[in-house]
Amino acid sequence: MALARNSDSEEHLHSTFASRYVRAVIPRFKMPDNSMPKDAAYQVISDELMLDGNPRLNLASFVTTWMEPECDKLIMESVNKNYVDMDEYPVTTELQNRCVNMIANLFHAPVGEDEAAIGCGTVGSSEAIMLAGLAFKRKWQQRRRAQGLPTDNPNIVTGANVQVCWEKFARYFEVELKEVKLSEGYYVMDPAKAVEMVDENTICIAAILGSTLTGEFEDVKTLNDLLAEKNAETGWDVSIHVDSASGGFIAPFLYPDLEWDFRLPWVKSINVSGHKYGLVYAGVGWIVWRTKDDLPEDLVFHINYLGADQPTFTLNFSKGSSQIIAQYYQFIRLGFEGYNNIMENCMDNARRLREGIEMTGKFNIVSKYIGVPLVAFSLKDSSKHTVFEIAESLRKFGWIIPAYTMPADAQHIAVLRVVIREDFNRGLADRLITHILQVLKEIEGLPSRIAHIAAAAKVSGGEEKTAKMSLEDIAKYWKRLVENKRNIVC
Repeated sequence: MALARNSDSEEHLHSTFASRYVRAVIPRFKMPDNSMPKDAAYQVISDELMLDGNPRLNLASFVTTWMEPECDKLIMESVNKNYVDMDEYPVTTELQNRCVNMIANLFHAPVGEDEAAIGCGTVGSSEAIMLAGLAFKRKWQQRRRAQGLPTDNPNIVTGANVQVCWEKFARYFEVELKEVKLSEGYYVMDPAKAVEMVDENTICIAAILGSTLTGEFEDVKTLNDLLAEKNAETGWDVSIHVDSASGGFIAPFLYPDLEWDFRLPWVKSINVSGHKYGLVYAGVGWIVWRTKDDLPEDLVFHINYLGADQPTFTLNFSKGSSQIIAQYYQFIRLGFEGYNNIMENCMDNARRLREGIEMTGKFNIVSKYIGVPLVAFSLKDSSKHTVFEIAESLRKFGWIIPAYTMPADAQHIAVLRVVIREDFNRGLADRLITHILQVLKEIEGLPSRIAHIAAAAKVSGGEEKTAKMSLEDIAKYWKRLVENKRNIVC
């Protein structure tokens, strides 16, 4: 006798994993025709997300992966507030303004006791950099027009080590990107070479406080002094923007005497990522200008259809309030003392990891002692195996560690990089060292994949192509291999 079919609710009540909702294939690229119970939808998505990497073990990222439960609670309580509705959520707006002023004071902006700093919250440093670049471009255009000069060929000077958002700014807003090339052993922008590249069409020089590649701080003080001399000689008015996405919440606490911020007269704007060492989950950055005059008024829009006059200078409109509130929580919860303790702890763990990696005898340390708490290191001998193999092998333990080649003109150098965040402790550092040693032992017993790649190159291109094989070629090979394994639709 056939059993009577249960209703959807009865079926699902019986067992989540026995219900048809988890037994049937969910459409991937088309909305399902029918609804499903909320707990079934949750289970389907939760199960698929299990295949993601563990954020705590993602040592490729600078972005915060842990916050206190009390802050998590605040985030959920404010997740339905649209940040742009300033008239409806005036307290949230006030918290943002407090954060801007706290950051401006941290960066030594010339702001009076009761004076409001000039800046705003963004969705990250990428948006902040776009806004800063637009301000520099507009100021340059205004000066040129006042002098009766053309404004059709602006450029910006950076190091080849800049994050991709600078390339995006240059391409999106039609500004020529003039890059100072790197060299082996010197992986940041050379201030002297940067100033040499400056001409009458340069809107600004972008200096990096915390290189993505090695964590190193660029010498903003020397850059400021050399640029001051050039401006005096030429009558130009070229200024500096400091991209302190990674280092802006490190330098004030660990290196308070380092001059990189608004203490230098030619530094006109600074961005910093709240979701990196500002210790907030992904989705918040900050941009601060030296004075009101450094942000052209005609870039600021005024709207009143939300209930009151509201100035706005952003690339997007709607966004959540949660990260702004979370940033304010961290500022008042931790204070200067708390941030200082956390940054010192990160640096201690970076030193421990660095020592362990050096003790293997297999690596050269590329990163510096002063800078962002990370360890970048290259193989001393890459004739048989590469850092790309090591990165791939470490995945089996759950570690996500990037391997990459340096930008021009240091493409022949390939490194691994481990970023140390607040939630990376001494025990994890010791465990990672153990796993690196284990991987080294394993790959030493394997055939050389470089020899395999070279043999393939010889078959397809002959001896000449084999002789020209470089780490850059090997890097491209590994990237193709990884992409094919991922099978990702972008």
